[in-house]
Order: sequence, then structure tokens, then C-alpha cells
Amino acid sequence: MTDKMIVFVTCESKEQAETIAQTVVTSKLAACVNVLPGIRSCYIWDRKLTWSDEVLLLIKTSRSRFGQLQDRIKALHSYDVPEIAAVTIEDVYRRYADWIDEGVGG
Repeated sequence: MTDKMIVFVTCESKEQAETIAQTVVTSKLAACVNVLPGIRSCYIWDRKLTWSDEVLLLIKTSRSRFGQLQDRIKALHSYDVPEIAAVTIEDVYRRYADWIDEGVGG
């Protein structure tokens, strides 16, 4: 197990996704963000079935930066309850893990 994480965040638009991505990378809260357009989400909101076209962010960071990353995303995000869900990277190429550390100042 490592301290590296991938954080999933859905955004309402490409512009919002790119703003969040650029901000967290330049702030050294993430080493890399993949911006995946064209996802379709289905969920219950305000007691009704909702479909939304969204953009998914895959954010690579370390556990030590997660709290600050989460706070920054919440400040930039338009959703009342943004998806900010992290999974730990169990196994990773050591040089890639080192690169993540360099990106987040670890």
C-alpha cells in the first residue's frame, strides 16, 4: 500500500473542470489531473431521478495533501455536494510514485 491516491471529482462543465485542474496542479495539491469529458451521470437529487452530462477529473495526489485538495475543490466547485471520492493506489510504479511526490512537494 502507498500514500498515493486518485481522487474522483465530477464537474458540470469543461471550463469548471479545467479551472479546478489547473488550480490544484499549480498549487501543488496534485501532480496530475486527467480531464475526461462526455460522461453521463444518473442519480437522485431533490427526490427525483436526474441525468447530467458531466466532466470527470482523475486527480493524482498523496494522502497528506488530500485535506487541502478537498478544501480547494469545495471552494471552486458549483455543486452543493460535489463528488470528492478518493481511492488509495495499492500498487504503483515506484518512479511514478516519486513523480507524484515531486508534483505535490512531498
